[in-house]
Amino acid sequence: MNITRAGKLATLLAATALLATACGSGSSGDASSPDASKPVKIGISQYVTHPSLDAVTEGFKKGMADAGYTGDKVKYDLQNAQADASTNTAIMNQFANDKLDLVLAVATPAAQAAAQAITDAPVLFSAVTDPVDAKLVKSVEAPGGNVTGTSDKNPVKEQLELLKKLDPEAKTVGIVYSSGEANSAVQVKWAEEAAGELGLQIKKSAISASSEVQQAANSLDVDAYYVPTDNAVVSALEGLLQTAQSKKIPVIAADGESVKRGATATYGINYEKLGEQTAQMAVKILKDGAKPADMPVETLTDVELYVNTAAAKKVGVEIPQDMIDQAAEVYKK
Repeated sequence: MNITRAGKLATLLAATALLATACGSGSSGDASSPDASKPVKIGISQYVTHPSLDAVTEGFKKGMADAGYTGDKVKYDLQNAQADASTNTAIMNQFANDKLDLVLAVATPAAQAAAQAITDAPVLFSAVTDPVDAKLVKSVEAPGGNVTGTSDKNPVKEQLELLKKLDPEAKTVGIVYSSGEANSAVQVKWAEEAAGELGLQIKKSAISASSEVQQAANSLDVDAYYVPTDNAVVSALEGLLQTAQSKKIPVIAADGESVKRGATATYGINYEKLGEQTAQMAVKILKDGAKPADMPVETLTDVELYVNTAAAKKVGVEIPQDMIDQAAEVYKK
Protein backbone atom coordinates (compact mmCIF):
# COMPACT_ATOMS: atom_id res chain seq x y z
CA MET A 1 0.00 0.00 0.00
CA ASN A 2 2.81 2.41 0.92
CA ILE A 3 4.62 1.53 -2.31
CA THR A 4 1.47 2.28 -4.32
CA ARG A 5 0.99 5.61 -2.58
CA ALA A 6 4.63 6.47 -3.16
CA GLY A 7 4.27 5.61 -6.84
CA LYS A 8 1.18 7.77 -7.20
CA LEU A 9 2.91 10.63 -5.41
CA ALA A 10 5.93 10.38 -7.68
CA THR A 11 3.67 10.41 -10.75
CA LEU A 12 1.76 13.42 -9.43
CA LEU A 13 4.95 15.34 -8.70
CA ALA A 14 6.33 14.57 -12.15
CA ALA A 15 3.10 15.76 -13.80
CA THR A 16 3.11 18.92 -11.70
CA ALA A 17 6.71 19.64 -12.68
CA LEU A 18 5.90 19.11 -16.35
CA LEU A 19 2.90 21.43 -16.14
CA ALA A 20 4.95 24.10 -14.40
CA THR A 21 7.62 23.86 -17.11
CA ALA A 22 5.01 24.17 -19.86
CA CYS A 23 3.41 27.17 -18.22
CA GLY A 24 6.78 28.78 -17.65
CA SER A 25 7.72 28.50 -21.31
CA GLY A 26 4.89 30.86 -22.22
CA SER A 27 5.76 33.50 -19.63
CA SER A 28 9.53 33.37 -19.37
CA GLY A 29 9.90 37.06 -20.09
CA ASP A 30 11.50 36.34 -23.48
CA ALA A 31 9.76 39.03 -25.53
CA SER A 32 11.13 37.58 -28.75
CA SER A 33 8.90 34.50 -28.33
CA PRO A 34 5.45 35.76 -27.31
CA ASP A 35 2.64 33.33 -26.52
CA ALA A 36 1.01 32.57 -29.89
CA SER A 37 -2.39 32.26 -28.22
CA LYS A 38 -2.33 35.89 -27.12
CA PRO A 39 -2.17 39.08 -29.18
CA VAL A 40 1.29 40.50 -29.69
CA LYS A 41 1.57 43.72 -27.68
CA ILE A 42 3.47 46.48 -29.45
CA GLY A 43 4.07 49.98 -28.15
CA ILE A 44 4.63 52.69 -30.75
CA SER A 45 5.87 56.10 -29.70
CA GLN A 46 6.23 58.84 -32.30
CA TYR A 47 8.24 61.84 -31.14
CA VAL A 48 6.13 64.45 -32.91
CA THR A 49 3.42 64.76 -35.54
CA HIS A 50 4.53 65.53 -39.07
CA PRO A 51 3.92 63.74 -42.38
CA SER A 52 7.23 61.85 -42.62
CA LEU A 53 6.98 60.34 -39.15
CA ASP A 54 3.26 59.70 -39.63
CA ALA A 55 4.18 57.77 -42.79
CA VAL A 56 6.68 55.63 -40.85
CA THR A 57 4.04 54.65 -38.29
CA GLU A 58 1.46 53.83 -40.95
CA GLY A 59 4.00 51.94 -43.02
CA PHE A 60 4.98 49.87 -39.98
CA LYS A 61 1.38 48.92 -39.25
CA LYS A 62 0.83 48.10 -42.93
CA GLY A 63 3.92 45.90 -42.97
CA MET A 64 2.76 44.10 -39.83
CA ALA A 65 -0.68 43.54 -41.35
CA ASP A 66 0.91 42.14 -44.51
CA ALA A 67 2.72 39.64 -42.26
CA GLY A 68 -0.54 38.52 -40.66
CA TYR A 69 -0.62 40.73 -37.59
CA THR A 70 -4.21 41.91 -37.86
CA GLY A 71 -7.38 41.87 -35.75
CA ASP A 72 -6.97 40.07 -32.46
CA LYS A 73 -3.42 38.96 -33.33
CA VAL A 74 -1.90 42.32 -32.43
CA LYS A 75 -2.57 45.07 -29.92
CA TYR A 76 -1.00 48.49 -30.41
CA ASP A 77 -0.42 51.18 -27.82
CA LEU A 78 0.03 54.31 -29.95
CA GLN A 79 1.61 57.33 -28.25
CA ASN A 80 2.92 60.71 -29.40
CA ALA A 81 5.21 62.90 -27.30
CA GLN A 82 4.45 66.01 -29.39
CA ALA A 83 8.11 67.02 -29.09
CA ASP A 84 7.90 67.33 -25.29
CA ALA A 85 10.94 65.81 -23.57
CA SER A 86 9.21 64.94 -20.30
CA THR A 87 6.28 63.32 -22.13
CA ASN A 88 8.74 61.41 -24.29
CA THR A 89 10.44 59.98 -21.20
CA ALA A 90 7.15 59.23 -19.45
CA ILE A 91 5.85 57.26 -22.43
CA MET A 92 8.91 55.03 -22.53
CA ASN A 93 8.86 54.48 -18.77
CA GLN A 94 5.24 53.36 -19.07
CA PHE A 95 6.15 51.06 -21.95
CA ALA A 96 8.87 49.53 -19.76
CA ASN A 97 6.32 48.81 -17.02
CA ASP A 98 3.78 47.35 -19.46
CA LYS A 99 5.96 44.36 -20.40
CA LEU A 100 5.37 44.72 -24.12
CA ASP A 101 6.52 42.21 -26.72
CA LEU A 102 8.15 44.93 -28.82
CA VAL A 103 8.54 48.71 -28.89
CA LEU A 104 8.83 50.93 -31.98
CA ALA A 105 10.38 54.36 -31.43
CA VAL A 106 9.90 56.79 -34.32
CA ALA A 107 12.61 59.49 -34.55
CA THR A 108 15.89 59.91 -32.68
CA PRO A 109 14.64 61.47 -29.40
CA ALA A 110 12.01 58.74 -29.03
CA ALA A 111 14.63 56.07 -29.69
CA GLN A 112 17.03 57.55 -27.13
CA ALA A 113 14.32 57.59 -24.47
CA ALA A 114 13.39 53.99 -25.31
CA ALA A 115 16.98 52.81 -25.09
CA GLN A 116 17.33 54.34 -21.63
CA ALA A 117 14.06 53.04 -20.23
CA ILE A 118 13.63 49.61 -21.82
CA THR A 119 16.19 46.87 -21.32
CA ASP A 120 14.17 43.63 -21.26
CA ALA A 121 12.20 43.89 -24.52
CA PRO A 122 13.19 44.36 -28.17
CA VAL A 123 13.26 47.99 -29.27
CA LEU A 124 13.15 48.98 -32.93
CA PHE A 125 13.75 52.52 -34.08
CA SER A 126 12.95 54.19 -37.38
CA ALA A 127 13.66 57.61 -38.91
CA VAL A 128 16.95 57.86 -37.02
CA THR A 129 19.69 59.55 -39.02
CA ASP A 130 22.82 58.31 -37.22
CA PRO A 131 22.14 55.63 -34.58
CA VAL A 132 25.82 55.34 -33.64
CA ASP A 133 26.21 59.07 -32.99
CA ALA A 134 22.93 58.97 -31.03
CA LYS A 135 24.44 56.16 -28.90
CA LEU A 136 21.65 53.74 -29.73
CA VAL A 137 23.89 50.98 -31.08
CA LYS A 138 27.56 50.04 -30.79
CA SER A 139 27.85 49.83 -34.55
CA VAL A 140 25.58 49.68 -37.57
CA GLU A 141 26.75 46.15 -38.35
CA ALA A 142 26.48 44.77 -34.79
CA PRO A 143 24.15 46.80 -32.54
CA GLY A 144 25.06 44.70 -29.51
CA GLY A 145 22.03 45.33 -27.28
CA ASN A 146 18.26 45.14 -27.37
CA VAL A 147 17.97 48.06 -29.82
CA THR A 148 18.21 48.14 -33.61
CA GLY A 149 16.11 49.46 -36.50
CA THR A 150 16.12 51.51 -39.69
CA SER A 151 17.95 54.72 -40.52
CA ASP A 152 16.73 57.56 -42.72
CA LYS A 153 20.25 58.77 -43.48
CA ASN A 154 19.85 61.17 -46.36
CA PRO A 155 22.18 61.97 -49.29
CA VAL A 156 23.04 65.53 -48.24
CA LYS A 157 25.58 66.23 -50.98
CA GLU A 158 23.21 65.07 -53.73
CA GLN A 159 20.46 67.20 -52.20
CA LEU A 160 22.64 70.32 -52.18
CA GLU A 161 23.68 69.60 -55.76
CA LEU A 162 20.04 70.14 -56.70
CA LEU A 163 20.42 73.75 -55.60
CA LYS A 164 23.24 74.25 -58.09
CA LYS A 165 20.89 73.04 -60.82
CA LEU A 166 18.08 75.30 -59.70
CA ASP A 167 20.24 78.37 -59.08
CA PRO A 168 23.82 78.10 -60.39
CA GLU A 169 24.61 81.52 -58.90
CA ALA A 170 23.69 80.52 -55.34
CA LYS A 171 26.54 80.93 -52.85
CA THR A 172 24.96 80.71 -49.38
CA VAL A 173 22.59 78.18 -47.84
CA GLY A 174 20.71 78.72 -44.59
CA ILE A 175 19.96 75.88 -42.18
CA VAL A 176 17.58 76.19 -39.25
CA TYR A 177 18.09 73.27 -36.89
CA SER A 178 17.19 72.12 -33.41
CA SER A 179 20.00 72.32 -30.86
CA GLY A 180 18.36 69.51 -28.90
CA GLU A 181 18.31 66.88 -31.66
CA ALA A 182 21.43 64.80 -32.21
CA ASN A 183 20.35 63.86 -35.73
CA SER A 184 20.17 67.53 -36.71
CA ALA A 185 23.70 68.37 -35.57
CA VAL A 186 25.00 65.46 -37.62
CA GLN A 187 23.21 66.65 -40.74
CA VAL A 188 24.51 70.20 -40.32
CA LYS A 189 28.03 68.76 -40.18
CA TRP A 190 27.40 66.73 -43.34
CA ALA A 191 25.97 69.80 -45.07
CA GLU A 192 29.01 71.90 -44.16
CA GLU A 193 31.33 69.21 -45.54
CA ALA A 194 29.32 68.88 -48.75
CA ALA A 195 29.01 72.64 -49.17
CA GLY A 196 32.78 73.03 -49.17
CA GLU A 197 33.02 70.64 -52.10
CA LEU A 198 30.26 72.45 -53.99
CA GLY A 199 31.51 75.99 -53.49
CA LEU A 200 28.69 76.85 -51.09
CA GLN A 201 28.73 78.45 -47.66
CA ILE A 202 26.44 77.28 -44.86
CA LYS A 203 24.86 79.80 -42.51
CA LYS A 204 22.98 78.30 -39.59
CA SER A 205 20.60 79.25 -36.82
CA ALA A 206 19.83 76.97 -33.87
CA ILE A 207 16.41 76.81 -32.23
CA SER A 208 15.12 75.21 -29.04
CA ALA A 209 11.44 74.94 -30.05
CA SER A 210 9.40 74.74 -33.24
CA SER A 211 7.83 78.13 -32.48
CA GLU A 212 11.21 79.74 -33.26
CA VAL A 213 11.54 78.36 -36.80
CA GLN A 214 10.20 81.32 -38.76
CA GLN A 215 12.15 83.90 -36.76
CA ALA A 216 15.34 81.90 -37.20
CA ALA A 217 14.76 81.63 -40.95
CA ASN A 218 14.20 85.37 -41.16
CA SER A 219 17.53 86.01 -39.43
CA LEU A 220 19.53 84.29 -42.19
CA ASP A 221 20.63 86.33 -45.23
CA VAL A 222 21.07 83.52 -47.75
CA ASP A 223 20.39 82.44 -51.32
CA ALA A 224 18.49 79.27 -50.35
CA TYR A 225 17.43 77.14 -47.40
CA TYR A 226 18.24 73.52 -46.67
CA VAL A 227 15.86 71.72 -44.32
CA PRO A 228 17.34 68.57 -42.69
CA THR A 229 15.18 65.81 -41.21
CA ASP A 230 14.86 67.87 -38.05
CA ASN A 231 11.62 67.07 -36.24
CA ALA A 232 11.15 70.51 -34.69
CA VAL A 233 11.78 72.31 -37.97
CA VAL A 234 9.75 69.97 -40.18
CA SER A 235 6.79 70.13 -37.81
CA ALA A 236 6.77 73.93 -38.31
CA LEU A 237 7.86 73.93 -41.95
CA GLU A 238 5.15 76.31 -43.14
CA GLY A 239 6.77 79.21 -41.27
CA LEU A 240 10.09 78.67 -43.05
CA LEU A 241 8.33 78.27 -46.40
CA GLN A 242 6.55 81.59 -45.93
CA THR A 243 9.88 83.27 -45.27
CA ALA A 244 11.41 81.65 -48.36
CA GLN A 245 8.53 82.91 -50.49
CA SER A 246 8.91 86.44 -49.15
CA LYS A 247 12.65 86.36 -49.92
CA LYS A 248 12.12 84.60 -53.27
CA ILE A 249 14.61 81.82 -52.56
CA PRO A 250 14.28 78.05 -53.05
CA VAL A 251 14.06 75.46 -50.30
CA ILE A 252 15.88 72.14 -50.61
CA ALA A 253 14.38 69.60 -48.25
CA ALA A 254 15.68 66.28 -46.95
CA ASP A 255 12.43 64.35 -47.42
CA GLY A 256 9.75 64.04 -50.06
CA GLU A 257 6.86 64.92 -47.76
CA SER A 258 8.37 68.37 -47.19
CA VAL A 259 8.43 68.91 -50.95
CA LYS A 260 4.77 67.98 -51.10
CA ARG A 261 4.14 70.64 -48.45
CA GLY A 262 5.94 73.36 -50.40
CA ALA A 263 9.71 72.88 -50.50
CA THR A 264 11.21 73.11 -53.98
CA ALA A 265 12.99 69.78 -54.43
CA THR A 266 14.87 66.87 -52.86
CA TYR A 267 16.39 63.49 -53.31
CA GLY A 268 14.67 61.62 -50.53
CA ILE A 269 13.49 58.28 -49.21
CA ASN A 270 9.93 57.04 -49.00
CA TYR A 271 9.09 57.04 -45.29
CA GLU A 272 6.15 54.67 -45.64
CA LYS A 273 8.49 52.12 -47.21
CA LEU A 274 10.93 52.73 -44.36
CA GLY A 275 8.16 51.87 -41.90
CA GLU A 276 7.35 48.70 -43.85
CA GLN A 277 11.00 47.69 -43.77
CA THR A 278 11.04 48.19 -40.01
CA ALA A 279 8.00 45.92 -39.75
CA GLN A 280 9.90 43.21 -41.57
CA MET A 281 12.56 43.42 -38.86
CA ALA A 282 9.83 43.16 -36.21
CA VAL A 283 8.47 40.00 -37.81
CA LYS A 284 11.94 38.42 -37.69
CA ILE A 285 12.06 39.14 -33.95
CA LEU A 286 8.51 38.05 -33.13
CA LYS A 287 8.22 34.99 -35.38
CA ASP A 288 11.79 33.82 -35.86
CA GLY A 289 13.28 34.74 -32.50
CA ALA A 290 15.93 37.03 -33.99
CA LYS A 291 17.84 39.17 -31.48
CA PRO A 292 18.28 42.93 -32.02
CA ALA A 293 21.91 42.63 -30.91
CA ASP A 294 22.65 40.57 -34.04
CA MET A 295 20.47 42.50 -36.50
CA PRO A 296 22.36 45.20 -38.46
CA VAL A 297 20.75 48.61 -38.77
CA GLU A 298 19.02 48.83 -42.16
CA THR A 299 18.54 51.70 -44.59
CA LEU A 300 16.55 52.25 -47.76
CA THR A 301 19.05 52.19 -50.58
CA ASP A 302 16.77 53.80 -53.15
CA VAL A 303 16.23 57.55 -53.09
CA GLU A 304 13.80 59.31 -55.35
CA LEU A 305 13.66 62.79 -56.85
CA TYR A 306 10.75 64.95 -55.72
CA VAL A 307 9.99 68.39 -57.18
CA ASN A 308 7.27 70.95 -56.63
CA THR A 309 6.71 73.15 -59.67
CA ALA A 310 4.14 75.36 -57.92
CA ALA A 311 6.53 76.04 -55.04
CA ALA A 312 9.32 76.85 -57.49
CA LYS A 313 7.10 79.36 -59.28
CA LYS A 314 6.29 81.10 -55.98
CA VAL A 315 9.98 81.81 -55.35
CA GLY A 316 10.78 82.67 -58.97
CA VAL A 317 12.76 79.53 -59.76
CA GLU A 318 12.34 77.42 -62.89
CA ILE A 319 12.88 73.69 -62.45
CA PRO A 320 14.77 72.30 -65.48
CA GLN A 321 12.72 69.96 -67.63
CA ASP A 322 15.20 67.12 -67.21
CA MET A 323 14.64 67.24 -63.44
CA ILE A 324 10.89 67.13 -63.93
CA ASP A 325 11.24 64.19 -66.31
CA GLN A 326 13.37 62.25 -63.79
CA ALA A 327 11.19 62.97 -60.77
CA ALA A 328 9.30 60.18 -59.05
CA GLU A 329 6.79 62.78 -57.87
CA VAL A 330 5.96 66.17 -59.37
CA TYR A 331 3.77 68.28 -57.09
CA LYS A 332 1.88 71.11 -58.75
CA LYS A 333 0.24 72.84 -55.82
